[in-house]
Amino acid sequence: MNRLFRGDEGPQLLQRTFWMSFGLLFLAPVVAAVAHYEGTRRWLGVAALMAFVLMYCAAAFVRWSWDDPSTVRSLAVPATFALLATGLPPLFGLEWLGLPIYLAFVLAMSLPLRWAPIGVLGSMAVVAGDGVLIGAPATMIGGIALVLLAFGMMMVALRHSRTLVAQLREARGEVARLAAADERLRIARDLHDLLGHSMSLIVLKSELARRLADRDLDRALTEVGEIESVARSSLAEVREAISGYRRRDLGEELDGARTVLAAAGVETTVRMAGAPLPEAADGVFGWAVREAVTNVIRHARPSRCVIEVGRDGGEAVLEVRDNGRARGKPVPGNGLNGLSERVAAAGGTMVSGPLPDGGFRVAVRVPLRSAP
Repeated sequence: MNRLFRGDEGPQLLQRTFWMSFGLLFLAPVVAAVAHYEGTRRWLGVAALMAFVLMYCAAAFVRWSWDDPSTVRSLAVPATFALLATGLPPLFGLEWLGLPIYLAFVLAMSLPLRWAPIGVLGSMAVVAGDGVLIGAPATMIGGIALVLLAFGMMMVALRHSRTLVAQLREARGEVARLAAADERLRIARDLHDLLGHSMSLIVLKSELARRLADRDLDRALTEVGEIESVARSSLAEVREAISGYRRRDLGEELDGARTVLAAAGVETTVRMAGAPLPEAADGVFGWAVREAVTNVIRHARPSRCVIEVGRDGGEAVLEVRDNGRARGKPVPGNGLNGLSERVAAAGGTMVSGPLPDGGFRVAVRVPLRSAP
């Protein structure tokens, strides 16, 4: 059932089919009325009702997204549906007077958003006009008009909120892209500052050693030794810098995991037992939480995720599991493969794979005294 309320990330075809089918329940009075018709009127009523339902379904699926450009078909289908919703009540009587409620739904979801409220008000005018032509009581016309207004404006509000959610998701993606670009620039500047002088020095000394090789071999070998020393020093500086970039604090990653999973509509439970972990295990688990949560968001589409951290003898234990069902056969990606290598370098072990009752599990064990 949760899949019907997950917004744009959920299965849109399933959502539309469900809500469209649910709306058809309100045609029960019309069906009952047609069942009591006799002769030609009954067959005309059945044909009219079938045409109305078919056009209602077509109007629901004529545009896959609200942002799709308008086409002749996307305009012709709602227009034909409007003619049916307007013309059938005067032809068949009071039982059909509620059909413009469906027209309000269709116009609220198919017109440009700024025109959708006007479409709802226009549907109210249709109810009033049809009611006067039929001779319906004023209370009946007013009641149907109020129901139409409530449901129509509710659909306008729903559409507006879904549009805002989509825009927010796009903005969040753009912010993440810009942040990644800024981080790349920062890393590039840091590496340039670290290596610029060293590499220039290596180039100069290499050129000097090449020129001295034929005339003064001892001095050339000295220069080569200095080149090796500068290269080793540069390599150590780069490793130190990269280690700083890659440091992952477990507490920060758990907070980030809660935020990311909550934004994805995933109920998150975090359980921690025992004393704080040593720095080495804390860093490895920080990486493990990030990669496991990324795997959950990208592949599993779960509704629940559990993260457990504890100790088992002389080992620190982390387990991340969800109740999602990945599409296709689970295949370890670069993230999990890289995590496995990092855990192995820390002297630990990692196990990942699907659970028997559905979902995915990542379990990491690291010796408490190990160091990456």
